[in-house]
Parts: sequence; structure tokens; C-alpha cells
Amino acid sequence: MVALANRLNDIAPFYVMDILSKAKALEAKGEDIIHLEVGEPDFPDLPEVAQAGANAILAGNTKYTASAGLIELREKLSQYYQSEFNTTINPNRIFITPGASSGLMLALSLILDTSDTMVITEPGYPCNQHFIDLLGAKHAAIPIDARQNFKVTQSLIEQYWTAANKGLLIASPANPTGAVLDDEEIHLLTNHANKIKSQLIVDEIYQGLTHNNSNSTALSVSDQTIVINSFSKFFSMTGWRIGWIVVPEHMIEAADKLAQNLYLSAPTPAQYAAIRALDDDCIQQFKQRAKQFTQRRDYLLPELKKLGFKIEQPCDGAFYIYADASAFTKDSMQFCQDLLEHTGVAITPGKDFRGFQSNQMVRIAYTSEIARLKQAIERISIYLKGLIS
Repeated sequence: MVALANRLNDIAPFYVMDILSKAKALEAKGEDIIHLEVGEPDFPDLPEVAQAGANAILAGNTKYTASAGLIELREKLSQYYQSEFNTTINPNRIFITPGASSGLMLALSLILDTSDTMVITEPGYPCNQHFIDLLGAKHAAIPIDARQNFKVTQSLIEQYWTAANKGLLIASPANPTGAVLDDEEIHLLTNHANKIKSQLIVDEIYQGLTHNNSNSTALSVSDQTIVINSFSKFFSMTGWRIGWIVVPEHMIEAADKLAQNLYLSAPTPAQYAAIRALDDDCIQQFKQRAKQFTQRRDYLLPELKKLGFKIEQPCDGAFYIYADASAFTKDSMQFCQDLLEHTGVAITPGKDFRGFQSNQMVRIAYTSEIARLKQAIERISIYLKGLIS
């Protein structure tokens, strides 16, 4: 037997998948499970979008595209940035990717050598660290917590920055915390990144899912920032595996070369579906769905606090509440497993996201309608009363 690569030792599993697997097993036995664990919108594909993908298949539009993606889609995204953010983006800077994960790998591959260190924040999306490690580079984590509303600040960057650091990867809105950086904060971070000659990469895959009427892009601040985005969240197209990145002009040729080698091209029918998703009538429907996420957040946040979860940050974006469960446990993984077993409510342990006191944190995704959220609160309340007594 050939030994596995040593780099795999640094790759942790998604612990939420253990929860999901057990939840599915319980469902197979007839149990009623309320899924608040996986970060996937519960809304179905828009019929118009699904039809566009089906039409592409029936028309035989299933062959490879250019590695950067269909020019029609890239031009449509350029128009989207203009209409939604009043920001002009050259379509040649836009690369269509097989999901945001491929976009993240492409972005990191553009700038990291094995001698480099990429700065990330914790808690944060687990793949950020894993992809850096897979490239043979190093990662350095800036710890953030509720005292900063789970936002990275210039003073924190200055505190943790070293000469070996090549770039900074941040997310807004953020997973798992729901933190949203405002325009002024993005300006400060961008200016500081330029000052210390660091490449700023901003994960914007939850763009459009904000609860305070703020919807912005780091591309409005600087054309030197790399932005990662996706059709998975706001557009509810997770399984289509379609995302994009925007790179500075001087990276276009290199990004094209890497895309050719990493994945050749994104799925062609999904690209045609994405073109339709960017039409104004579809955008308006997606915005209405986003308002439903806000209504769910507004219901769930105070109810969780009443139960004894400590939540100090406003959770202004995405569809997550990152809650301190220390009143009930010091082992959030075990807490999530027990909660699932006794109540049928599935949530995610903070262990997946690392960071300060992650073993007492849980992430709750409000990706179910309010009626189901009410059922979840009722079940959790009964369970916690028995736990405390």
C-alpha cells in the first residue's frame, strides 16, 4: 500500500457532516428532523433558472467553454456590478469557477509560494486554512470574538502581522458569525493592505444576504482586491456548482493559465442557468427571499437569547447565528449530538470553525421557514429545562 500524503494530516473533517449523517440516519428511521446545521438555502431553484439550465442541455450546450467562462455570463456579471453597486468591472477580470471553493483555490494559487504565510481569521470557514495548507504555504490566524463583533480590525492586523505574511483573507458577510463589514471598515482594511503591500482577498459569497439594508462590494474600494463570490447562497443554486472570482488586471493572464489546469471550465449548463439568474425579474425574486431570511433572524435571535444562549453580536448577514452555549456545555460537539438525539434538531458545533472558545460555540442556520424554527425552539426549550434540572 502506498502511504497517503503527509499534508492530509493537517486537513480536519467537517464535523457538521457527522451531525448531518446522523440526522439522515434518524430520518431514515422515521424521525422528524429540523435541519439547522448545513449552510444551504431551503428555497428551490427558480423555475426560470432551472428551465434555462434544461434548455442548455436540450440545445446541446454541454461542451467545454473557455476557462474563464462564457463571455455572456461574464458580461452579465459586469452589468450586475454596475447596476447593484455602481462599480465598473472589466468582464475580462471575471473568472467563472466550479463553485466558490474552486475560486478560493484559484485565488490562493495566484499569490502563494511555499515560503509565504496567508493571514486568516478565526472563527472562519474551515477550507480557508485547509486550502492554504494543501498549497504548502502557511496560515496565521487572527482571533476575533464578540468583543469586536467578530470583525477583524486594523489594530488586530498590526498586532499579528509579520514580514512573512503575503496576504489577508476575510469574509463579509461571514460564516459562521454573520458579521458584515461596512464600507468604512472595508476602506480601512484595503488601505492598510496596500500600505503593508499585502494582497487582500475578500470572500463575498453571502453578498446580498444582509439584514441592515447594506449591500456592498470591496471592488468599489479598490481594483487590486481579489473577490470570491458564488451563485450558491443569494441565488440558491448550491448544487449547480457555479461561482466566480474577480482579479486585478495584472493577474488576468495568470488566472486564465491556472484555471485551464485546475478545472478547465465550469459546468456549461450551470453557466447558462446563471445567466438567467442575473436577469432583473429573477434578481427581484432573490431579494424577496433575502427578506425572508431577515424575518427568520429577527424571530430566532431573541428566542435563543431567552433560552440562555449568549449572543452579543448583531448577526447582520448570511443566515447564521453563532451562539455561546457555555451555559449548557463545554463540549459543543457532544452538545450538538445530544441535542439531535433527544430533540431531532440539528445544529453545528463551533469546533468546525476553530477560534476563541470554539468548544462552547454553536452555529445555527435559519434555513427553514419560521414555523419550523418555532418547533425547533420548543424542542430545544424542553430539552434544556431537563438538562438544567
